[in-house]
This record gives sequence, C-alpha cells and structure tokens, in this order.
Amino acid sequence: MTDTTEPKQLLHLVFGGELKTLDDLQFRDLDSLDIVGIYPDYASALVAWKSKAQQTVDNAHMRYFIVHMHRLLDPRKG
Repeated sequence: MTDTTEPKQLLHLVFGGELKTLDDLQFRDLDSLDIVGIYPDYASALVAWKSKAQQTVDNAHMRYFIVHMHRLLDPRKG
C-alpha cells in the first residue's frame, strides 16, 4: 500500500522593502513593500528569498525577509 499523505503545510511569507536606515527595521515606504509570495515550506520560501535578495544586492537599504506564517497562525505548534 502506498502512502499518499501530503506533507504538512508550513506557510512562509517572503516580502521585502527599502529600509529607512541600516540600523533599524523600519521601512521607508510601506505602500511599496514587495510581497513576493506565500510558500508551503521553508525550502521553497528560501529559494524565493535568495532570488530577490540577489536581484537587489546593489541597494544596501533593500532587505527581504521570510516570515514563518504557520507560527503566527497556530503559535501552540511553534
């Protein structure tokens, strides 16, 4: 018998934007945040994050982040 169980979704959000300063995590313009996407696991979110981070490497103020949405949706499961 074949196990057809799908892997558990652990949603991750990838987004970024330009920071006001290099010393803080405040964005220059919230309206221009780049929402890259929501991914079903950390590995695929990391691929998207790396791609965006490499595209913006010439702008020191541009930062991309991975948010562990599954932890926000159900904090009991960490």
